[in-house]
Amino acid sequence: MPLTRTHFTLGLVGSPFGLKGFVKVRPFSGECGHFFRLDKAILRQGEKEETWDVAEVVPQGDPRRASLLMRFAGIETPEAARLLQGAEIIAPREYAVPLKEGEYYVEDLKGLVVVSEEGQDLGHITDVLEGGGGQLAEVKLLSGEIRLAPFRKEFFGDICFGEGKIVLLEPWILE
Repeated sequence: MPLTRTHFTLGLVGSPFGLKGFVKVRPFSGECGHFFRLDKAILRQGEKEETWDVAEVVPQGDPRRASLLMRFAGIETPEAARLLQGAEIIAPREYAVPLKEGEYYVEDLKGLVVVSEEGQDLGHITDVLEGGGGQLAEVKLLSGEIRLAPFRKEFFGDICFGEGKIVLLEPWILE
């Protein structure tokens, strides 16, 4: 059964900026274009999710770097904006950056069953994290333990989204 996600986490609300209720935004994809099409977004802080109207999106700084400011309807002061700091910005999948061949979204990797080359179930991916040396797959083993493995082609092989599986070439990395 193919994995489908109807919403994506597009970025993270940072600190307030200026006096009019803007917040800095850190896009997760490294691109900003899709934020300018948003009219609504879900902000998630912990377990709380709330839908907000997007009042304004403004590019910030060097256009080669993904950086922008956002203001949400009803947020008019830095004090009000500070209450949104740390929230994840979630939007429908159609607002996600289009993929090139061989690319995938981290959201689509979550939940994939990790299998050995022989087909033995080892666990499943719960997240992909940024580490100092690159991305790390967070794998929940069948025992319930959590392990981190470098998410690189030397360790992970075929991704079968249709079957909901990913092949781990070097199972010892989870020991």
